[in-house]
Amino acid sequence: MQTATPPTPPKAVGLLSAIVVVAALGYFVDIYDLILFSIVRVNSLKDLGITAPDAVTNQGLYLINMQMGGMLLGGILWGILGDKRGRLSVLFGSILIYSLANIANGFVQTIEQYAWLRLIAGIGLAGELGAGITLVSETLPKEKRGYGTMIVATVGVSGAMLAYWVGEKLGWRNAYFVGGGLGLALLALRVGVYESGMFEQTKKSEVERGNFLALFTSWARLIRYTKCLLIGVPLWFVVGILITLAPEFSRALGIQPVAGQQAEVTAGLAVFWCYFGLVFGDFASGTLSQLLRSRNRALQLFLAFCGLMVGVYLFGVQGTSTTVFYAVCFVLGISVGFWALFVTVAAEQFGTNLRATVATTAPNFARGSVVLLVPMFQALRGPFGLIGSAAVLGFVSLVVAFWAVATLPESFNKDLDYVEH
Repeated sequence: MQTATPPTPPKAVGLLSAIVVVAALGYFVDIYDLILFSIVRVNSLKDLGITAPDAVTNQGLYLINMQMGGMLLGGILWGILGDKRGRLSVLFGSILIYSLANIANGFVQTIEQYAWLRLIAGIGLAGELGAGITLVSETLPKEKRGYGTMIVATVGVSGAMLAYWVGEKLGWRNAYFVGGGLGLALLALRVGVYESGMFEQTKKSEVERGNFLALFTSWARLIRYTKCLLIGVPLWFVVGILITLAPEFSRALGIQPVAGQQAEVTAGLAVFWCYFGLVFGDFASGTLSQLLRSRNRALQLFLAFCGLMVGVYLFGVQGTSTTVFYAVCFVLGISVGFWALFVTVAAEQFGTNLRATVATTAPNFARGSVVLLVPMFQALRGPFGLIGSAAVLGFVSLVVAFWAVATLPESFNKDLDYVEH
């Protein structure tokens, strides 16, 4: 049941307010760290003595699973804290943890050290986006909040490009040091950022806040929550499997090097071009949802576009050049540029007393779906091969996500000043 809270006089907040700027920069550093491992995976593992191609792939997937497992745990932890203690405490607490974990990653000497630090970093990384999106959604006027979350995502995903440049130029250990330093520097910008008025008003009431289990005590609420989670899975299928394993896919597809370029496709450059595309995609999806006055229609258009590009990636580039392959990675990135829109929809579907819980757990459970996608992908490789298994997994995730969007209530211009009982 949803109950309106007493009206809260909103503070005047613009699209370039301190809240939006800090949330955007926090997500920038968040994405830098999140994607950095995919970029430095091969070099860092070789430096730690893992050189056999199969071992690099298997150990890389193990470390990704540890990182994503941490994000699953952190998503629940930070989501509950966001509704119980406030959005700001989560925003800055998560930045502090992933920054310190980033710095520690630069000192690792063994795979086990690397794995546990990726787990801790994943826990830290789990809080920033949900807290930032919740704060922006609750403080901006409802007719502007789509643009606000678009700014957060567009600035944020560009952190992947900096991660690629730093990883290539400064080496993998220094890249981790830089990421940690950026996060600690960002904490100095917290002056001028204030708590959500909706949350402060809810604190004064007796309504229960941050009860994660409340998402499972109502069938209607559970279905709504599950649908929110499913929307984000295709993006992490693309990033966590197609792009992270770009070297393996390029070899299977017979991609030919262009004269003067590197002999093989690298994961770092594939991530760079994918996230460069995501910058444009997040801008386009957020703007499209405002112009169409519909979150759902914009999401459906982007999911259809994503399905088309997954098909091109797997079946349309055999025997072509590395230039063509990277171009497809770029356009594939545009097609999955609905990440901020997905998190915005999750935040808009629930009341103030559960909003941070949902907005934080939803993206992290979507990211953490890689933990399930990877073993499913590996199991399907036996009967279907590398390309076939990716095609099956991609088709299923996209169809399910499209169904979830089609059956969710439209949330554009929805008044968010209410609570769930």
